[in-house]
Amino acid sequence: MTDTRKPKTFTGWHMTAILVAFFAVVMAVNFTMARFAMSTFGGKVVENSYVASQHYNDWLQRAAAQDRLGWDESITLDATRHVLLTIRKDGVPLDGVQASATINHPVGHTAPVVLRFEPAVGGVLRSARPLAIGRWRLDLIVRHGADEARYREDLR
Repeated sequence: MTDTRKPKTFTGWHMTAILVAFFAVVMAVNFTMARFAMSTFGGKVVENSYVASQHYNDWLQRAAAQDRLGWDESITLDATRHVLLTIRKDGVPLDGVQASATINHPVGHTAPVVLRFEPAVGGVLRSARPLAIGRWRLDLIVRHGADEARYREDLR
């Protein structure tokens, strides 16, 4: 038995349907990705990028001076989610270190909160309050005498 049916022809309506479906998928993906981007990013990294660019060389000089201090920082969370900070020079914890910090959500969903540190055992500083569950960005300023270092750490 032979097939007597005519083959179906490809018409302009078929091509129109293919193009409309293709662009509908592209637009749906774009709108979805834009929505995710807008809901997770606070919108700015610096207040004024031009002014920030004017300070770039100063920041590089401060970073080089900080590297010359030879400090090694250890920033961790204990079991109760208190921040533990140890600053070492040549493998020995520095005594008399003072630290101050601000914590905030890395994409700007919360206002920055000041975090105080208290001395703990063995040259370790411990935050006065624990961090809530979640991801946090810690901006830390450490002082030892006239020397100062700044660190940024993401904590989970």
